[in-house]
Amino acid sequence: MENKRDQNRREDYRRRNSKEKRKPVDLSKYVLFFYLWASIFFLETLIRISTTGNLFTIALLFSFIFGGVLALIIYGLAVLFGPKLRRALLGIILFIFGFIFAFQSVYYYMFGTFNTIYSVRHAGQTTEFWREALYGIGNTWYFVVLAFLPFVLFLVIGKKINRAPKRTPLSFGVILIFAVMLHFVGVGLVHSQNQGENSPYNLYYNIHYPQFSVDNLGLVTYTRLDAQRQITGWNPGFVGEMPEELQEDFEERPEETQGDQTGSGENVNGEEDSESRLPEEEPEELGYNVLDIDFDELIEKESREEVLELHRYFSNLAPSQKNEYTGKYEDYNLIVITAEAFSHLALNEEVTPTLYKLVHEGYHFENFYTPIWGVSTLDGEYVANTGLIPKSGVWSFRQSSSNAMPFALGNQFSELGYETRAYHNHTYTYYDRHLSHPNLGYFYQGIGNGLDITRHWPASDLEMMEVSIPEYIENEPFHTYYLTMSGHLLYSFEGNHMALKNRDVVSHLPYSTQARAYLATQVELDRAMEHLLNELEEQGIAENTLIVMSSDHYPYGLEHETIEELQGGSVDRNFELYRNAFVLYNPGMEGEVFSEPASSLDIMPTVSNLMGLEYDSRLFMGRDLFSDTEPLVIFQNRSFITENGRYNAETGEFIPDEGVEVPDNYQEQISNRISAKFYFSARVLDLDYYGIIQEALEE
Repeated sequence: MENKRDQNRREDYRRRNSKEKRKPVDLSKYVLFFYLWASIFFLETLIRISTTGNLFTIALLFSFIFGGVLALIIYGLAVLFGPKLRRALLGIILFIFGFIFAFQSVYYYMFGTFNTIYSVRHAGQTTEFWREALYGIGNTWYFVVLAFLPFVLFLVIGKKINRAPKRTPLSFGVILIFAVMLHFVGVGLVHSQNQGENSPYNLYYNIHYPQFSVDNLGLVTYTRLDAQRQITGWNPGFVGEMPEELQEDFEERPEETQGDQTGSGENVNGEEDSESRLPEEEPEELGYNVLDIDFDELIEKESREEVLELHRYFSNLAPSQKNEYTGKYEDYNLIVITAEAFSHLALNEEVTPTLYKLVHEGYHFENFYTPIWGVSTLDGEYVANTGLIPKSGVWSFRQSSSNAMPFALGNQFSELGYETRAYHNHTYTYYDRHLSHPNLGYFYQGIGNGLDITRHWPASDLEMMEVSIPEYIENEPFHTYYLTMSGHLLYSFEGNHMALKNRDVVSHLPYSTQARAYLATQVELDRAMEHLLNELEEQGIAENTLIVMSSDHYPYGLEHETIEELQGGSVDRNFELYRNAFVLYNPGMEGEVFSEPASSLDIMPTVSNLMGLEYDSRLFMGRDLFSDTEPLVIFQNRSFITENGRYNAETGEFIPDEGVEVPDNYQEQISNRISAKFYFSARVLDLDYYGIIQEALEE
């Protein structure tokens, strides 16, 4: 028999072993993970408050879940290191997080959108905008400070919470499994949402729209998706219902609905839809703006499905009809200007009389809009010069520099024997315009490659005109393109040389300092245009020159309150914020007023028609403003304006114009048409589609 001492030892062992088994999990080992998760969620909440203001929505849950995934991945990697190295590594990571969120907050304040990885990779000259950066930081300093709060707090308490499970591959593997599981929870939630045009689902898979992506999915997820798309060469997917011409059984559909035949498409009023099919017959007198493109033959010979999609799409669009304005200015000289931050808000008969004259004495478009796109100035310039919607997430103009651009005005007029020049009063390589603009058919000069002007900030439009006009004015016929700079933000008399230069001209106006500073920058543009008109008059060629001017974007450097001050009333942020002025002017014009909705996407087909160029109206995403094609103004968030009403994509509400009745599916029809324009604009760029068409025309 066991003695009593042995029995007691055995009982003590069983008790100790039982207590160890019941010992609770040491949660202190996971405090570090929860701190990381809480820090990411805090930053996501902060970016919402500092930008869109949309806080208590389903999107906050996406931020929480996907932020947890990132926290698990970082934590899993951190447990593989010793305490000192782990603490240093996490400190660096939290600092980087603070910088990214602070940077995006400042960027959004300045430009109304979020920056992309593509822009960061290629923006080697952004130091030139250090004044703007300081201005943005100065006006969002409290968010900048708060963005670094998790980092600062970690410096204080990091040593106390710097515990982790044992450094084993098993620990890392378990944590990684939890990260994958949580990720699939987030993806599942994405799939559970509706699949509308700007839904989390489409933003996750099909659309690159930074503002809505951050608002719906969070900055962490937007940045991850942006990085993935840069690495994989992602292309946007089609959103909405696929148009009839892209159905898989296209080749099997009845012959009368294919190629260059008349279809049965009708618009909401029961009339023939101008975008459904090519007309069966051309009117004898006018005809249509088309080129001799045999789409049937192209389709027959093409094996690449992505190119076939483009052939099918364009072959099934109806071209615009020629009209009384077609060729009205054929053989004229042409001067096209993209004016930095030019706006109808700058039209003042007293201080900007030339701008006022150009807008009101030429063809006056009362409802013209300049939507802002992902890369503000560059994308606005791209739209006006190509008639295509920019591909979000890249610099479309830069990407186009390796494509054939036969329909660009520079190339068109160069073929006609015109002298074609382009000027920009800023660094000539900025946004790689030294690649894109020669490819448009221009002899391109900016500061640093032939445009010898004073390096003010911003530079003078007047001085650019004075230096450049003598280079071409005696060489008729000519086509000249200008991208101006004087209207650039900041709008203050301390940080803007053009505002300071023209301060006295606007000092008496009853406006705020910012409003007067903005107008002072536009005074410089006004003087540049006055000088241009005078030079044309002295040369005796003003009557034989057409001037076209539009803005790259609305003056987003102004506070919204200042915009409303200059407007003299409230300005809604989804539509009227983008209302703008458009100049089509020749001294011999009889001023006409046009009230139909129009936008910068319409400039290329309109100018091509006025100048009598041979072009195919189906290949542009806008319309000739003098044609009978249905008006359509498209915004980046896929809101739109037509002659029947306006659709707000943020609220999902279509508001018909007074007295107009539309079918229940009208909004869906227009939205599908817009989705096609977004999708195929990107495909034209990615596949060098104009090069394919050019080869077909040359055969």
